[in-house]
Amino acid sequence: MNAHVIDAFEFCRLKQQAQGDIPVAELGRLAQETVDRSGSISWTLSGDIDKLGHAQLSLAVSGAVNLICQRCLTALNFEIDSKSLLVLAKDEAQADAIEELIDDEEIEVIVGTANFDVINLIEDEALLALPVAPKHQACPETGVAAEAKGTERASPFAVLKKLKQ
Repeated sequence: MNAHVIDAFEFCRLKQQAQGDIPVAELGRLAQETVDRSGSISWTLSGDIDKLGHAQLSLAVSGAVNLICQRCLTALNFEIDSKSLLVLAKDEAQADAIEELIDDEEIEVIVGTANFDVINLIEDEALLALPVAPKHQACPETGVAAEAKGTERASPFAVLKKLKQ
């Protein structure tokens, strides 16, 4: 069995923990959002049982990825640092019932399985941590932007003004 596929309910019942690092290049959907597919994502997964007897997973994901700044279109180093608490349900109907019972926006209810893919969960968490429109606080001076500021452009209407005189 793959080391990244777990029995989610057994993992929680036994209060197990797992951790590791995954290169961004191995996370296809996340890699598509980055400039250069460099970096890695560190993760920690802990299983437990909540006070109501539901299986729950605590996931922490961190790492640096290079995104494209939406202002200057250059690389922007973005630090992912996300933690989430996930309560497991056996099916969608139970997930809806648990969600209604818990009524907490901070806790996500998901369907767990005996063949639960941890890598997909980690990638989902990393993708949710990305900004919709990443931007530098202050964009760096790029060659084209600095050049444009340094040279005063003549107005295209200056020629018409001269003709009028």
